[in-house]
Amino acid sequence: MDASRVLRTLGNQRRLEILAWLADPVANFPPQRDGDLVDDGVCLVFIADKAGISQPSASRHMELLAAAGLVVTKPVGRWTFYRRDERGIAEALDVITDSLTTEATNGR
Repeated sequence: MDASRVLRTLGNQRRLEILAWLADPVANFPPQRDGDLVDDGVCLVFIADKAGISQPSASRHMELLAAAGLVVTKPVGRWTFYRRDERGIAEALDVITDSLTTEATNGR
């Protein structure tokens, strides 16, 4: 995992909002016909609607979050569902912390 990639991904307010919404999908999204909000994740359509953006824009945001290891995807029928990857988020925090600590130590 690359700290700069994670930081670039998290440097977008929309992606930060999406990650926050996905922390409690039941409170932030309507019930889905297919797939469980917690176990399977949230359908891209609901993410786009809540964010007030097009599905292609939402897809790009989710693609970047997935590439950074912050969300996992699950295909359900013809839809793609997304949920937070808590292990990936914890790893990202460790990588960022290590990067900042290493930079501070090497710069002294």
